[in-house]
Amino acid sequence: MIGAAIKECENATTILENFELLGFPYPKDLKFLLVFFFLLMYLLSLSGNGLILLVVALEPHLHKPMYWFLCHLSTMDMMVSSVMLPKLITWLILDNGVISFAGCVTQLFFFHFLGCTECFLYTVMAFDRFMAICKPLHYGTIMNHRVCFCLAVGTWFAGSIHGVIHSSLTFHLPYGWRNQVNYVLCDIPAMLKLACADTFINEMVTVIDIGFVGMACFLLILTSYIYIASAILKIPTSQGRQRAFSTCTAHITLVGIYYVPAVYNYIRPPSQDSFDGVVVMCYSAVTPFLNPLIYTLRNKEMKDGVRKLCIRKLQC
Repeated sequence: MIGAAIKECENATTILENFELLGFPYPKDLKFLLVFFFLLMYLLSLSGNGLILLVVALEPHLHKPMYWFLCHLSTMDMMVSSVMLPKLITWLILDNGVISFAGCVTQLFFFHFLGCTECFLYTVMAFDRFMAICKPLHYGTIMNHRVCFCLAVGTWFAGSIHGVIHSSLTFHLPYGWRNQVNYVLCDIPAMLKLACADTFINEMVTVIDIGFVGMACFLLILTSYIYIASAILKIPTSQGRQRAFSTCTAHITLVGIYYVPAVYNYIRPPSQDSFDGVVVMCYSAVTPFLNPLIYTLRNKEMKDGVRKLCIRKLQC
C-alpha cells in the first residue's frame, strides 16, 4: 500500500483540482431521515442563535458584557454549522461529495479558525464571570465597552491566525492523484493521509499547537471557576449562592460540550475509527443547536428577554 501510494505521487503530473468527501457509512434506507435530521439541526441552529442576537439587541437590560460575548458565540455557532452542514446535506441528497481544491482549503481554514476562536471566547467568558462574581465592585470599571470590544476582536484575530497557520501548512504539501478524503469534511488528519510527503512535522504542529492552546485555555477556565466557586461559597444566603451559580452553569456546560470532541479528534493518537466523523458531526450539527437552548433554559435574564419579545410580537 505504501509503495503504491508513493508510485501514485511520483506519477502525478497535474495539479489536483478537486477532492471527493467520502462522508460516513450509513444504511441507504435511512437517507431521508439523515437529510431531515441535519437540515433540521441546521435550521434550528440558525434560528436559535439568530433569536439570541435579536433578543440581546432589542432588550436594553441585556446590554452587558456577558451577553456581548454570548452574541459572538452565537455568530460563531451559525458559522460553524454553515462550514459543514450544507455540504453534508448535499452529499446525502446527491451522493456526490466533490469539493474544489479552493473549497477544501476554505473549509479547513474556517473550521479551525472558528474552533480556535470559540476556545478563546470560552476563556474570555470565564474571565467575565470571574470578574462579575469575585470582583463585583470593580466589574463595571474593568469590563467597560472598550475592554469588551478589544477582548472580542482579540479572540477573532487569534483564531484567524490559527486557521491561516494550519491551512497553509496542510495545503503547502504536495498532493498526487488520490483525492478521496475519507471523512465528512476537509480536516487536517484526513488531508495529511493524502499528502505525497512526510507529514511528521504537520502532525507534531497540530498536536502541540491545538494541545497547547486547548490546555492553556482549559487551565485558565478551571482557575477562574476555582476562584468563582470559592467566592460563591462565601455568599451568606442560599438564594444569593443560587443566583450567582446560575449565571455560570450554562457556560460550564458549553465548555464541557466543546472540549470532549476537540480532545477526541486532535489530542489523542490518530486512528481510522469511523466514530471520528460522528464526533465532528455532533460538534458541527448538535452543539450549535444546543448552545442557544442551554442559555435560554438555564438563564433567567435570557428567558425573560425571549418572553418579552414574544409578547411584543403577539401585541403587534
